[in-house]
Formats: sequence, structure tokens, C-alpha cells
Amino acid sequence: MSTQHTYRVIVRGTWDGLTDEARARLLSEVDEHGLSAMRFTEEGSLAYDRVLKHFSFRFAVVSDAADGEEMASAIAEDRAEALLKKLGCGHGELRSTATDMDTMKINRKGGRSSASV
Repeated sequence: MSTQHTYRVIVRGTWDGLTDEARARLLSEVDEHGLSAMRFTEEGSLAYDRVLKHFSFRFAVVSDAADGEEMASAIAEDRAEALLKKLGCGHGELRSTATDMDTMKINRKGGRSSASV
């Protein structure tokens, strides 16, 4: 059995070829898709603004550690494409960045006393 890691993946892209209907629907829901609503979830969280030029998704992906960040990115991009297709929204090339949460180092403040400096 291989080890599973959790990845946080951000998928970015640009809208392309939006129909008038898709544009109107996105604009009617724009307040629900601001940066403050962004969460890393398995289903994905979509963010965009009124300009309707760029968008981003945030995904939580659990994948084999041996497959690494590349596989997590591919999985997230597939999920993003499926969601965009379901919305009926055209898009350009997708780009993604993944972070392995199981190997990420956390720097904690206050590790050294300020009195010793």
C-alpha cells in the first residue's frame, strides 16, 4: 500500500469564447465567487471578478506520494475542466501549482526569545 499525501492545488486560467448566456450567469453569481469565498476542497472552489478575464480554482487532492505534485496538478486540472464544461464556459490553457501539505515546513514565530537578541 502506498502512502497518500494531501495536496493543495491552485488552477488558473482565462475565460475564452464565453457565450452571452454564460457571461450573464457568471456575472449574476460573481459575488459568490470572490477571494473571500475561496477554500481548498475536493470539489473545488472557483474565484473570478466582474472583468471576466481570469479565474482560479482551489482544490484539495489526495494522491499517492510517489506520484508527486505533478499528478495532483493533473487531477486538479481535470476536475477544473469538468466543472468548466458543466458550467458551459470556454477557457484557455490551464496552469497549476501544487503544494504537498504533508511535507510542508511550518515556521513558527516566537521560537527564540527576543530578550536574547
